[in-house]
Amino acid sequence: MKKSKFSLLLVFALVLSVFLSACSGSKTDTTKKTATKKETSNLAADQTLNMLESAEIPTMDSSMAQDVLSFTMLNATNEGLYRVDNHQNIIDGVADGKPVANADKTVYTIHLKKDTKWSNGDTVTAHDFVYAWQRAIDPKMATPYGPYYMEGTIKNATDIANGKKPVTDLGIKALDDFTLEVDLEKPVPYFQSYVTFQLFYPLNQKYVESQGKDYAKDASHILFNGPFKMTKWDGPTAQDWTLAKNDTYWDAKDVTLTTANFNVSKDPQASANAFEAGEADITPKLAQPSILSQYEGSKNLYRYMQPSVFWLKFNEQNPALKNADIRKAIALAIDKKALTTDVLANGSIPANFIVPKDFAKSDTTGKDFRADAGSYLETDKAQAADLWKKGLATIGKTSLTLNYIGQDTESAKKSDAFIKDQLEKTLPGLHITIASVPFNIKLDREDKQQYDLLFSGWGPDYQDPMTFMDLWTSDNQQQHMSYSDSQVDTLIKQAKVETDYTKRWQELQQAEKLILDTDAAIAPLYQRAANLLVADKVKGFVTHAVGPDYSLQWIKIVNTKK
Repeated sequence: MKKSKFSLLLVFALVLSVFLSACSGSKTDTTKKTATKKETSNLAADQTLNMLESAEIPTMDSSMAQDVLSFTMLNATNEGLYRVDNHQNIIDGVADGKPVANADKTVYTIHLKKDTKWSNGDTVTAHDFVYAWQRAIDPKMATPYGPYYMEGTIKNATDIANGKKPVTDLGIKALDDFTLEVDLEKPVPYFQSYVTFQLFYPLNQKYVESQGKDYAKDASHILFNGPFKMTKWDGPTAQDWTLAKNDTYWDAKDVTLTTANFNVSKDPQASANAFEAGEADITPKLAQPSILSQYEGSKNLYRYMQPSVFWLKFNEQNPALKNADIRKAIALAIDKKALTTDVLANGSIPANFIVPKDFAKSDTTGKDFRADAGSYLETDKAQAADLWKKGLATIGKTSLTLNYIGQDTESAKKSDAFIKDQLEKTLPGLHITIASVPFNIKLDREDKQQYDLLFSGWGPDYQDPMTFMDLWTSDNQQQHMSYSDSQVDTLIKQAKVETDYTKRWQELQQAEKLILDTDAAIAPLYQRAANLLVADKVKGFVTHAVGPDYSLQWIKIVNTKK
């Protein structure tokens, strides 16, 4: 999924036990001081959380969401068949029990609870899931994730996305109001975790269609069926929003938090100041050394390594960036160690790879994917200068000006300025023009390929290397680079149907080598460590390795001694 992204589909994912171990292995601690019985008995009278985020919410339409903040807010306010709990286990959401598979595990029957409600009082039914899934794959909707997530997995999704079959042929149907049947193209061992993804959340057809183009434009044009409801949000440009406990939620008795107030803060120092002043209980991810150094060793500093990798994307619609030597020169010219150590200084590590470290382990050997994979595009300024000279000669130029799209947070601006300086000093004749824009604008320009270089990244939506690797196939709708390599396409296609885990990983590792070492399709920069400040009074703050960044429903505000 976009971090900018943040995706999807594989064929032979790790089984649930591996999913869980990898989740916990990705972070130093997946909960922030889970509330104990003693703390629960010491609950504060005011169960209000004040939280900061570094970006606006791009959308609250589950069919159209493609970024981690939207997914996180959807996770708080809505619920699908299943969700990930505060111990990283998959638990029932709207579903009543685990899915039941047929003999060859291509058809699943799922029973639903009969007491789940929408915030307008309507009952959540199997028809709401059928409508939502069909809406997500409908070519008329042009959803960013629907085809990418469903094609090759949900029966007939590919033909529907290509306009060859109607949406009603999608492999999902309501056997009655509270029974779903899902038909797959092939067995999917990770099916239960697959359908936790926000794209698969239900939608109330009558309500959505009554709103027309206004659906999800703000808080007053959305229905909710999750732990919280959004009581204030003025749309994608809103700098603040509010969530309130949803008393119609089926498990409302176990939700203690009554209110969560959010404000956008793009300046890390301002965020830290608000935390110190008691105006914010949880900050956004902080990346500036001058701030983090003040909190080293503090019990309020919550640090964990994320399975998220960040990189520069090259738009090959630009003839100059169609040249592999020029792309490789740019990738080699950036001192990634200095970027992570001196600029970020937050525990992040240089990335000479696509699939992150300590993310997925082999089902047969238990080894991390990176253990047998290579290291590519390590910083080499001398080689970068030689390739740059060669590339410019090939395209008949002596200089080149490229526009660079970054984000408008203070941390992003510092990183982007460092990258610009590295490139211009290492590659003679290169001029970088940076546009620092709000996150939703960056996503829009990425989707429309209105850039030359773009700072982007990806966080996993399921626990398997394929969530990173199938981004780079020629037909992938999340790529947005016009990159194509038939060998990569073949290897990814083979890996999606390969039953031999050892061979499958070798195919994925070979594809990664082609993408980076041969093609330099992207310039990997770093694997991110997250650092945020959490107040002593906040217990039960849960972060996730896959899907949404965090959950709020287990938070309890306790009294603390002054």
